Amino acid sequence: MPFVTTRDGTNLHYKDMGSGRPVVLIHGWPLTGDMWEYQTVALLEAGYRVITYDRRGFGQSSHPLEGYDYDTLTHDLATLIDELDLVDATLVGFSMGGGEVARYLSLYGSARLKSVALISSIVPGLLKTHDNPDGIAIDTFAEIKGQIRKDRFEFLTEFAKKFYGFGVLHKPVSQGLLNWNFTLAIMASPMATLDCVDSWGTTDFRPDLAAFNVPTLIVHGTNDETVPHKVTAKRVAEALPNAHYIEYEGAPHGLFATAHERLNQDLLAFLEKYPAVA
Repeated sequence: MPFVTTRDGTNLHYKDMGSGRPVVLIHGWPLTGDMWEYQTVALLEAGYRVITYDRRGFGQSSHPLEGYDYDTLTHDLATLIDELDLVDATLVGFSMGGGEVARYLSLYGSARLKSVALISSIVPGLLKTHDNPDGIAIDTFAEIKGQIRKDRFEFLTEFAKKFYGFGVLHKPVSQGLLNWNFTLAIMASPMATLDCVDSWGTTDFRPDLAAFNVPTLIVHGTNDETVPHKVTAKRVAEALPNAHYIEYEGAPHGLFATAHERLNQDLLAFLEKYPAVA
């Protein structure tokens, strides 16, 4: 299996498929790069090169005890991009993965990038503070960590239902997909699962928005109970008035699965709008 080794010796597992313009898909918490199955197939069939990878602590990458802050996670991403010598790449970050997109632009610039996309992203920040009064109280993140410590497996089972927008009479994905989601989630180390709650829950990406100087796609569901769109996507769209902002009415957090056909179409249309320079 292919790996790249980061500056602190962590091995990142990745998949590199296709031969066209590169699209790097950055997964959400607590999944792996394989969460992008629907998008990977669509992108490959459209002629793109698709790179997915498992964040440190998740999937088949190394499971170190440290390094779950966004600067380190972004250095990991940069190592992958540099090792594969990607140019004219598009970074697509889902949920927690949006943080790496924002921080990459801030730390490394856009020399290797053509465009970026934020899908159900946590950017510009979830934490409720005096200057972010509509955010999520820090006690909520502490409660999540408490549930993980008590019974990580039960937490992951119940979290997935909210993630995909399950209701009493509404089941937007199959039981098979829920089983697959659980399998991906339990591959993460318990420490990574816990530490990343602090990272995606409390990191402020507002200063990073100034670095967004490439075409940007923003997609978010209006019924996202995990990462509310009014706290995140709408604020990014306000800060980046030239971004392409698309709301999916009634869609939950996990729209990469519940609305995969629409997301694939929107992502492909965005990529085609900004082709590589010959």
